[in-house]
Amino acid sequence: MKNKRIKKILVIKLRFHGDMLLITPVISSLKANHPDAIIDVLGYEGSVEIVRVNDDVDKIYAVKNKKASAYQQVLGYLSVVRELRNEEYDLVVNLSDQWLTGLMTRLISPARSIAFEFQQRNQFLWGLFFSELVKPEGTHVVERNLSILSKFDLPVIVKKTKMGYHAFVWDGIKLRLGEEWEQQKYVVVQPTARQKFKYWDDEKFAEVIDYIQQSTGYKVIMTCGPSEDDKKCVERIAGLCKAKPVLTLAGNTTFDELAAVIDHAEFFIGVDSAPMHIAAAVNTPIICLFGATDHRAWHPWSEKFWMVWAGKYHPMPKRSEIDRSFRYLSYIPVEKVIDAVDSVVVAGEAR
Repeated sequence: MKNKRIKKILVIKLRFHGDMLLITPVISSLKANHPDAIIDVLGYEGSVEIVRVNDDVDKIYAVKNKKASAYQQVLGYLSVVRELRNEEYDLVVNLSDQWLTGLMTRLISPARSIAFEFQQRNQFLWGLFFSELVKPEGTHVVERNLSILSKFDLPVIVKKTKMGYHAFVWDGIKLRLGEEWEQQKYVVVQPTARQKFKYWDDEKFAEVIDYIQQSTGYKVIMTCGPSEDDKKCVERIAGLCKAKPVLTLAGNTTFDELAAVIDHAEFFIGVDSAPMHIAAAVNTPIICLFGATDHRAWHPWSEKFWMVWAGKYHPMPKRSEIDRSFRYLSYIPVEKVIDAVDSVVVAGEAR
């Protein structure tokens, strides 16, 4: 790779929104070392949108996720493979563990392809799809992702995650919020996640929101996903607050709009979710609440975060034993999150 000019690269990651954002250091590293190369990304519909406003990415390809029928998935994969075969890639970097990504890589026929060794895959059969396999290294997911580049002689490794938005997006957000938001200081609170076991208690979030608005003078903007369940969650929390937080943007933003909102916030409070990783990418201070997920692997990829982990107050289950209907964050005392708010403000990290 060092001595050969790379003209076209495809990066594959079939996972969720946060996972897609955490592969951006790989993309940025490839671009830094091959600035003239075209870098395309293949991901799931919806999830891949989080890297759409990224100047390191040239073109995005999407396939349907597991929620689609088998028939729809197969048709979608075949259609995308036909497109990708015409691109004549010099390199495919596959960061996914699905068998189909191996088959797709083989059908795309790049000059060179690389993937991780996965314990759950038969290494001989998995290896038939790729030129090379790499053993993943590192504790954090970003470190593991970057380790796929270990066989390449790359003088520059970019470790920062990347999330972009256009200036006009922030102008549009200010119009939606009102003229006073030009100078208004605020905090973003994101209480929802894709999985219910990552939720905290509604009344505890309400108590923290009341504390922020009463003691710091900052307003609170609540954000969430577009689902009805997410919207109902933020409405319940808002209804418990003494002074209602702003719900104008809850469930009603694109990823680049959400990035703009979080980027201009004093700090961000949320559970383990894609918006937490967006906050890290735009360098906004973070208070993150973790429960049964591996906080060592999934904590915000930032130096500006305060973690409140439920495991300090009650033993957390192994991944295989997680009850996905149970709110493990309930073990977190509200006082500990309020202490974290004070720490952010006193430390001068709030903007």
